[in-house]
Amino acid sequence: MRWFLLMLGLALSGETRAAEFFLIPENNPRPIYPVALQRAGIIGDVRVSFVVHSDGSVSQVNILQSDHPELAEATRVAIEQWRFKPWMVEEGRPAEQEVVVPMQFRFNSSLPLHTNKWLKELKCRDLNEAVVHVAEQSWIDSPVFHFTRAYLSNSFSTTALTNEQRLALIAKLNRKVPIIVRQCLNNPVSRYVRYLPEDIRKML
Repeated sequence: MRWFLLMLGLALSGETRAAEFFLIPENNPRPIYPVALQRAGIIGDVRVSFVVHSDGSVSQVNILQSDHPELAEATRVAIEQWRFKPWMVEEGRPAEQEVVVPMQFRFNSSLPLHTNKWLKELKCRDLNEAVVHVAEQSWIDSPVFHFTRAYLSNSFSTTALTNEQRLALIAKLNRKVPIIVRQCLNNPVSRYVRYLPEDIRKML
């Protein structure tokens, strides 16, 4: 998941603007991207506000906007654990500071630029190695299928597909996972892409 934490260094508002200071993160765990949403290809944004106190603690976590309730909950749980470096309440520094932060839930942004080429060249035997000792219900979480969903959700694909089309393709892929794996197990020298649904294969 790619996530962003913006504007941790926030200026104080109003008459205290001259005493600007930066909040220094000490423990800021990332929100956990819900597995079910990743599998379904659901991405989204959350905007959250909270109050940081001079002892570094956080309170009053408030979800201002969210594209999905589970993303909102994941954000809330993470923010409630956040801690910042304490500061002295002096020279115009307040006892607390309100912060507004946008979060983005996306597939891993560090995927190789040519993930589609890698997927098209991938042999079934490589997929087989990843699933042979894994329970069938966990095949869907194999890196190969994760990368396929991620490619269908990257910026290039999202300009060619509506969100509904993208989600429909990912749902189709997920339904086909057991069939794809069994075909690959029976044909280890074949390419993985051969067993993908045709409309997904065309996107690669």
